[in-house]
Amino acid sequence: MRSRPLVVDLDGTLIRSDVLIESGFAYFKAAPHRFYEPLLWLARDGKPGLKARLADATNVDVTVLPYDPAVLKWLKAERDAGRTLVLATASHERYAQAISAHLGLFDKTFATNGSINLSARNKRDLLVAEYGEKGFDYAGNSHDDIAVWQSADRAYVVNPSSGVERAARKIGNVERVIESRPPSAKTWAKSLRLHQWLKNLLIFVPLLAAHKLSSPELAFAALLAFFTFGLCASSVYLLNDLLDLEDDRHHPVKRKRPLASGALPLTWGIGLFPVLLVGSFASAWIFLPWQFCLVLLGYYVLTLAYSMFLKRQVMVDVVVLAMLYTIRIIAGTAAVGGQLTFWLLAFSMFIFLSLALVKRYAELHSMKERGLVKTRGRGYVASDLSLISSLGTASGYLAVLVLALYIQDAKTAGMYRHPQVIWLACPLLLYWVSRTWIIAHRGLMHDDPIVFAARDRVSLAVVVLCGLVFWAAI
Repeated sequence: MRSRPLVVDLDGTLIRSDVLIESGFAYFKAAPHRFYEPLLWLARDGKPGLKARLADATNVDVTVLPYDPAVLKWLKAERDAGRTLVLATASHERYAQAISAHLGLFDKTFATNGSINLSARNKRDLLVAEYGEKGFDYAGNSHDDIAVWQSADRAYVVNPSSGVERAARKIGNVERVIESRPPSAKTWAKSLRLHQWLKNLLIFVPLLAAHKLSSPELAFAALLAFFTFGLCASSVYLLNDLLDLEDDRHHPVKRKRPLASGALPLTWGIGLFPVLLVGSFASAWIFLPWQFCLVLLGYYVLTLAYSMFLKRQVMVDVVVLAMLYTIRIIAGTAAVGGQLTFWLLAFSMFIFLSLALVKRYAELHSMKERGLVKTRGRGYVASDLSLISSLGTASGYLAVLVLALYIQDAKTAGMYRHPQVIWLACPLLLYWVSRTWIIAHRGLMHDDPIVFAARDRVSLAVVVLCGLVFWAAI
C-alpha cells in the first residue's frame, strides 16, 4: 500500500476551512466598496478566474490556517514511513504552493490555475493521467471528492459533509474515516456568543429606572426585545468572526473561536448570520414599536461599521463600544415606550466608556506580556497602557459623579421618598470601578468586563447591594 502515493485534498480535509472563502472575506474586508467585483470575475472568468483574481488581490497567512491536527499527525506518520504525499486541491496554486512549503510534507502539489478548476472530475482526470487508474489513494471530505474516490485504490474520508461517507462506502474502497470535529452543541453556543447576551440585560434598565418592572405588559415587551436584540447581536458576531479570521488566529484567546479554529465550517457561518438577522428584524417589526426597529437598525449599522473600519481607529473604537452598550438602554426605552433621561444617558456613557477602556487595556496588557509592541488589527501600541488606564479610571469616576448629581435633581425627589439613601450607592460604585481597574492592571481580566462582572461574586454582591439601596430609597 505504501508504494502508492497518498493524495490529500486541502479545503475541509487538511485544513478546517476553505481558502476561497477565506480570500473572499479578506478581499471584502480590505475593499468593501468593491464588494461586487468578485461577482463580475465569476461571471466573466468562471471559478478559475475568480480564484486567480482573489489570490492576486489578497494575502491569506497560511501559517495560521486551522490545520486539522489528526490529519497532520497521520500524514507525518505516513511520511516517516517513506510514503509519497501529494497535495491536490481546487484552491489556487499560489496558496497551495505556500501551504506545501510551510508544512514541508508534500512531494508534489497540484492546484487550480487560471484556466482549470482542479475539483471533482478535473482532479480525477489529472490524477489518473499522472498515476493511472487505481494507482493512488485519496483523502477528501466533500461530494466533489466522490469522483476521485471512484478512480482511487483506497479512500480516506475526513470530516465528511452530509451524505458523503454513505456515498463513499457505496464505492467499496473506504479504508478509514477520520472524525476530529468537536461536539456541535458547544460549538454553536460559542459561535453565537450566547454568554454575550448578558449585555442585553441592559434593555431592562429603563424599566427599573422608571419603577415599572412590575408591569406584565411592559416586562414582556422588554423580554421580547431582549431576545430580538440577542439574535441580531449573534448575527453580527458571526459576520465579525468571518471578517476577522486571520486577526483572531494571531490572538492567544480569539484563535479558539469556532470559525477561526475551524471547529465550525465557514459555510455554516455564512448561511446562519443572514438568517439570524432577518429573524431579528422580522420579530421586531411584527411585535415591537417601530422606534425599537430604528434603534436595532442603528445598532446593526454601527456594529458593521465598527467591524469593517472603526475598530482600527484609536479611541474611536472605545467610544463606539460605549455607544453600543448605551444603545441597548435606548432600545429598552423604545421597546416599552418610555422616555430617555439625561441622567441615564450620561451615566451609561461614562460607565461604559470606562468598561470599553478596561477591555482594550486588558488586550494591550496581554500583548505586552507576550513581548509584542503593536496590536494586530488595532491602532494601539504597548506604551498606550498608562494613558488608557488614566482615561478609563477617570471615566468610571465621572459616572459616579453623575450618580451623585442625579440624587440632587428635583425630579429624583419626586420618584423616591428617601433619595438621600442613594448616596450609599456611590461608595459601592467607586469601589467596584477601582477594583475592576486593579484586576485589569494585574493582568487578570480575561473576558469582556460585563461578562466578567456577571461571573464575579464580588461584582454580583455590589449589584445586589446597589439594588437594595435603591429599593430602600423608594
